[in-house]
Formats: sequence, C-alpha cells, structure tokens
Amino acid sequence: MLATGNNDFEHLQILSKAVKQMSEGELLQMEKSRKLNLDESVYFEIIRNKTASLLSSACASGAWSTSQDKTICEKMGLFGEKIGIAFQIKDDLFDYGTDDIGKPTGNDIKEKKLTLPLIYTLNNIDKAQKRALIYIIKNENKNPEKVKVVIDAVVKAGGMKYATEQMNKYRDEALAILHEFPASEVRDAMEKLVNYITERKY
Repeated sequence: MLATGNNDFEHLQILSKAVKQMSEGELLQMEKSRKLNLDESVYFEIIRNKTASLLSSACASGAWSTSQDKTICEKMGLFGEKIGIAFQIKDDLFDYGTDDIGKPTGNDIKEKKLTLPLIYTLNNIDKAQKRALIYIIKNENKNPEKVKVVIDAVVKAGGMKYATEQMNKYRDEALAILHEFPASEVRDAMEKLVNYITERKY
C-alpha cells in the first residue's frame, strides 16, 4: 500500500516477479519430484525460482530504495540470486553432513526430495546402483539404516564434493558482483553475510 501510495511501482514489480517465480518453482517441483528423475538443470530452475527469487527481490528492492538506479537494482538482484542458490545448496549438504558441515540429517531423503548431491550421484553411478537407491528413497526412506546407505553412496560417488564446488562457485560469483562496488562498511558487511551463508553449521 505504501508503494502504490507513493507511485513507487518499481518495488511492486520486483515483488510481484518474485511471487510469480516462487509459485512457478513450487509447481515445477511438485510436477518433477514424483518421478525421482530430476535433471540438474531443472533442479537449478526450481531453486532459482523458489529460494533465490526471494533473496533476489529483497536485494533488488533494497537497492532501488537507496539508489533509484535500475543498473544497481539489477546488479543487486543478481547478487541476491547467487547467494540464494548458494544458500539452498548449503541446505542440501546438511542432509549428508561431515565434520565440517554437521551431523547428517537424512531429512530430505526421508521426504523423497531430490537435492543436488543426490542428483549428481544418481546421474553418475551405474544403472543397478541407481535403481537400488531410487527403490530405497521411494519405499524404505523411513528406515534409518537404508537412509544411511543412500548417504554413504552419495559421499562415495562424490555428490557432496560436487555440490560444495557448485556452492562455492555461486558464492564467488556473488562476491565478484559485490567487488564491482567501491570498498565500504556496507560492502564488508555484505561480504561477511555471503561467507556466513556458505560456512554456517546449521
């Protein structure tokens, strides 16, 4: 209401775009998750829409409030998208925890969610292993011993390593955008936020 009262339609456009993307991401996830055969590109489309769009809109909206500059607004929107994707990948990694990340939870496996470490694994093991893991996820996902079989397979196949590399790539791309701005306390604070997102233990 404040935005419309002030004829500030840029904020409304940013937020309405985010709501549209989040809805599309949720629908896409519902459509694809039933088959447990998610392509990596679809995974990124889902998290870009569901998680990253929210952070992107927050960053873009904040940038517009302080600068009224569309170029800065777009740049910060992209920054928010990058850290949103990194944030979601970090969440994915908690399912398969290590000493660096924390205890493995297996929650996503129990809920039959296809996360990046698991998608990588399913696409890089032989067909027999893939069938066995999918069977566990579909039919034995409440059995802690079977969930551990999936977690161990993901670790062995390099799924965690791959997901960590992807997370760090998006982190570095976000930091590169930040470093296009002059050094300041604000930039330093944002940089700490980016590093916290990828280093957090919970």
